[in-house]
Amino acid sequence: MKPKTRTSLAQGKKMFERKVISSKFLVFILLLCFECCHVFSSGDDVIECMESEREALLGFKKDLINSGDVLSSWGIEDDKRDCCKWDGVECSNITAHVIRLRLDFFRLVGNNISSFLLELHYLEYLDLSYNDFGGNKIPQFVGSMKQLQHLNLISSNFSGVIPPQLGNLTNLRTLDLSLNNLRSENLDWLSHLSLLSRLDLSDSNLSDTNWLQHILKLRSLEELLLSHSNIQDVLVTSSVVDDDYLFVNSSSLSLSVINLSENNLTSSHAIDYLFRPNHLRELYLGGNKLKRLPTSLGKFSKLETLNVSFNSLQGTITKSNLTRLHRLKWLDLSSNSLTFHISPGWTPPFQLDYLSLASSNTGPHFPKWIRTQSSVNSLDLSGNNISGEVPKWFWSLSPSLRTLNLSHNQISGTIPHFISSKLTSIDVSFNNFSGHIPLLYPNIETFQLSQNMFSGSISSICTITTTLELFSLDLSNNQLTGEIPDCWEYMYQLTFLNLGNNYFSGEIPRTLGSVSSLKVMRLRNNNLWGELPSTLKNCQQLELIDIGGNMLTGNIPSWISAFSQDMAYLILNENRFYGSIPPEICNLTRIHVLDLSRNNLSGQIPRCFNSFTELLDKGTTNGQDLLSYYYYVESASVQWKGRESVYRKRTLRLLKLIDLSSNKLVGNIPEIISSLKGLISLNLSRNSLTGNINRNIGQMEGLEVLDLSRNQLSGTIPTSMAKLQFLAVLDLANNNLSGKIPSSTQLQTFDVSAYAGNCELCGPPLEFCPGDKLSPHTTDQGKRNNKEMKDDEDEGDFILMRLSFWKEVGISIVFGFIVGFWGFVGPLLVNKSWRVAYFNLWGRVGDWFYVTTIVFFRKLWRA
Repeated sequence: MKPKTRTSLAQGKKMFERKVISSKFLVFILLLCFECCHVFSSGDDVIECMESEREALLGFKKDLINSGDVLSSWGIEDDKRDCCKWDGVECSNITAHVIRLRLDFFRLVGNNISSFLLELHYLEYLDLSYNDFGGNKIPQFVGSMKQLQHLNLISSNFSGVIPPQLGNLTNLRTLDLSLNNLRSENLDWLSHLSLLSRLDLSDSNLSDTNWLQHILKLRSLEELLLSHSNIQDVLVTSSVVDDDYLFVNSSSLSLSVINLSENNLTSSHAIDYLFRPNHLRELYLGGNKLKRLPTSLGKFSKLETLNVSFNSLQGTITKSNLTRLHRLKWLDLSSNSLTFHISPGWTPPFQLDYLSLASSNTGPHFPKWIRTQSSVNSLDLSGNNISGEVPKWFWSLSPSLRTLNLSHNQISGTIPHFISSKLTSIDVSFNNFSGHIPLLYPNIETFQLSQNMFSGSISSICTITTTLELFSLDLSNNQLTGEIPDCWEYMYQLTFLNLGNNYFSGEIPRTLGSVSSLKVMRLRNNNLWGELPSTLKNCQQLELIDIGGNMLTGNIPSWISAFSQDMAYLILNENRFYGSIPPEICNLTRIHVLDLSRNNLSGQIPRCFNSFTELLDKGTTNGQDLLSYYYYVESASVQWKGRESVYRKRTLRLLKLIDLSSNKLVGNIPEIISSLKGLISLNLSRNSLTGNINRNIGQMEGLEVLDLSRNQLSGTIPTSMAKLQFLAVLDLANNNLSGKIPSSTQLQTFDVSAYAGNCELCGPPLEFCPGDKLSPHTTDQGKRNNKEMKDDEDEGDFILMRLSFWKEVGISIVFGFIVGFWGFVGPLLVNKSWRVAYFNLWGRVGDWFYVTTIVFFRKLWRA
C-alpha cells in the first residue's frame, strides 16, 4: 500500500475515534442534565431528596428518646417531605444526596446513635456534638460509614472503649471525640487514617497507650489535641525514631496546633519529636509537670500562642528564648518557678494580645519590657511579690486593655480616678493601695478592690446614670466610710456584692432590692443600722446573705421565705434582731449555714427544722456546686468550735451548721433536730432552754461540734450521745444535768470544763458516782482482799481501773527485772573465782549435751 493511502486511512481512523468520543461525551452531558432536571424540577409532585434517605432520617428521629421541638421540621407531612430542607440536613446541589448532618447543640436524647444512619451512603459530615446518648458506647457500625470525612461527637455523653473500627474510616479528615468519658488501651487503628488532619481525643483516658508512637505515623496531621487525657511520658523506641525521624524533620510535617495540657508529662523529650519550627503556630502544655521548656522553643518563628502555665518549670528566661518569636500574640508562663533575667531596655520583637506572668517570680519590680506592649488586651501580673508604686506609664499602657490583674502583690500608691474606659475587669485585691476608689465605667464587669487601704466614700458609683454591665463588685476589707449609695437600680446584672469589713454606716439601701440577679450579698462587719428593707424579697436568686456584725434591728421578716429556691447561707449574727424566729425560715430547704447567734431573739425554736433537706443526710449537695458563683466567694466568717473562723471557697461548701446561741430562746429543744444527720455543728448555748437533751441525739452521726452550755437543761445525758464518734467539741456546762456521764471513747476524753456547773453530774472525767469507787472495809477480810471489784453498770470505769492495774504491774516487772538481773550479774563481775566457776559449769553442760546428742543419732543410724 502506498504511504499516502496509509496516511489517509490513519487520519480517517482518528477522525472516527474523535466522533465516537464526542458522541459519548454528548450522551453523558444529556443524561446528567436529564438527571438534574428530574431531581430539581419545580413541580409540586417531585421530592427533591432521596426517598430512602428521608426514611433513614425519620428512623433516626424515631430512635431518639426525646428530640423536643428541634426536629419539628422533620416529618411526613406534604410540606415537610423534602428532607433537604430539614434543620441540620444538607444535600448535594448536584445529586440531592444527604452529605452533611449537623445536629450539634440540638439537645437530643437517645440511647445511642441509630443504625439508620448506615442508609446515608453519601454522608460525608456527621456532627452529633453536645447531645446526650445516655453514657453508652460509640457503636461499632460507625466504622462502616467509610465515606465519612468529618466525625464530631463532642460532649455527647459517650463512654467505654473507643471502637477500633474507626480505623476503617480511611477518608476521615477530622475526628473529634472530646469531652466524653472514653478510654483506649490501643491506638493502632489510628495508623490507618492517613488523611487525618485534625485529631481531638481530649478528656479521654489514654494512660495505657504509647500515644506518641501512633501520632508520629499520621503524616497529614495538622492539629493534635489530647488535653486532659492522662497521657504520660512514653519511651520512643529506636525503631520508631529510625522510621519516623526523617518524617518529623521533613517538609511534609504540618503540625500547626498542639494541645497536650492537663496531663502527666514530666519531660519535654518526647514532645520535641512533634515540633517543627517553621510550622507550629499554637502550643499548649499547661497543667503538666514539666521541669524545662522544649529545647527548640526559641526557633519557632511562626509561633503565635504559647501556654506552659501550671508546670514545674525551672531555669532562667532570657531574651534569647524570646528573640525569634516575632509572631507571638499569646504568652502564658504563669505558676512556675522561672527566673527572669531580661535587661530593662530590651524591646521584644512581638506585640502581645494576652500576657500572663502570674505567680512566676517576676517581682519585686515591675517588668519594664511590658511597657512596649501597647496592644495588649489582657495582662496578669498577680502573685509576684511586686512592691512599690505602679509606674506612671502603666495606667496608659494600652488603649485596648480589657482585663487587668495585679492582685496578691505588695503594690502601694493610688489608682488614678480615671482609668481606661475600655476595661471590663480589674483586680487589684490583696495589695496596699490607698486613696479613693477609681471611677466605674458603664462597660466594667468585674471590679475587685478588696484587702487594700482604700478610704473615703464610694458615692462616685452613682455618677453613672446609665445601665452598668457590672457583674462582680468587691470592696471588702478596706477603710471605706459613709453611707452605702442608693443607686443600685442601674446595676441589673450585678451578681456578687461584697462591701464587708469597712466602716459603712446608715441603712441598707432599698434599691438593692431592684437587683434581681443578685446571688451573693455580703455587708458584714460595718456600722449599718435599721431594719432589713422589704425590697430585698425581690432578690429571689440570693444564695448567700452575710450581714453579721452590724447594728440591724427589727424582726426577722417572714418574707425571708422568698429566698427558698436557692438560699444556702443565711448569716445574721451579731446584730440586734428581736422577736421570734419566723416559721417561714423553714422554707429555706437548701440551707447549709443558719447563723442567728448574738441577737435578742426570743420565743421557741421552730419545730420544722426537718424541712432543711440538705441537713438531713450526710455528704455533699447532690454532686453539684452549692454556690453557682462560689469562685467569686473568697471566704465567709462563721462561728466554729467556739470562735469566729474564716472558711474559704471549697471548704465552705462542706460546712453544715446551725447557730442560735446568745439569744433569749426558751422552751425545749425540738425532738426533730435529732433527724438532722448531716449537721456538723449545733450551737444552742447561752439561751434559756429547758427540758431534757434529746434522747435520740445519737442519730446526728456527722456532728463534730455540740454546744448546749449556759441553759437550764435538766435530766441525764442520753446514752445515745456515746454514738457520736466524730464529736470533737462538746460543751454542756452550766446547766442542771444530773446522773452519770455515759461511757464512750469520746465523752471521757473531754476536759472537765465541758461538764462544769452541773452539780449532780458524775462519772469520768468528773468524780466517780456513788457506788462506783472501791472503799476498803475494816471488819470484812473478804472485802479487804477484793481490791479489783468492778462496776457492772460502767464498763468504761472498769477499763480505766484495769489500765491503772496493769500500769502498776508493768512498773513492778521492770523494777524486778533490774534487781534480779544486777543481783545475779553484779557478783560475777566483781568476784573472778565465781565468774570462772560459772563459765566452767556451763562449759561442762555444753560438752555433755554434745556427746549425748552424737551417741543418740549414731544408735539411731545403726538401727
